[in-house]
This record gives sequence, structure tokens and C-alpha cells, in this order.
Amino acid sequence: MITLTSRAAKAVTQLQAEKDTDLPLRMYINSGGCSGFEYGMSFDPGKDDDVSMESEGVTFRVDKRSLEQLDGSVVDFDDGLMGKGFEIKNPNAESTCGCGKSFA
Repeated sequence: MITLTSRAAKAVTQLQAEKDTDLPLRMYINSGGCSGFEYGMSFDPGKDDDVSMESEGVTFRVDKRSLEQLDGSVVDFDDGLMGKGFEIKNPNAESTCGCGKSFA
């Protein structure tokens, strides 16, 4: 299970409105980044074998391979003065980089 905070859910809804799309959010993991893997998010129709989830009223999709690494994560959004945007608190990450966008 992946959980969105209310701030993250609000940010996703606002981004969908700004982009004038009704496509769901899709979260995924890619190889790369400074720690080995990096987080990704996009609005797209997804793939047939994606797992559909809902949190805070937002429906999103995750592919099964990424879900193994993201299970138990909490997605937050920080829009403060030094805010980083979306932040993923991943209990499965052994280490993270300073930017918070990649992990090992």
C-alpha cells in the first residue's frame, strides 16, 4: 500500500487541473539517479498490469515491479520556501541521496 498525505493529494489534483488532464497519476521506479534507483511520476494511462490504488481521494497506478520497492511508502508534498515538491518516505530504501529523488 502507498499512502498520499492530504498535501500530496491536493498537489496531484491541482497538477491535473493545470495540465487539463483526467489521466491518473502513475508512480514508478527507474534505474539511475545518484543512489541506484530514482522515483518517477507522470500522468498517463498506465499499463494493463499496473495496480490501481486510491488514497485521500486520488486514484493512482503503480507497476508491480515498482510496487515491490514502494510498498509502505508515504508520498508528501512540501511547497514551503525550501520545499522540494513531492517527497517519498520509503521504508524499503536502505539509503537515499541528498536531493531525495533517488535511493538504494
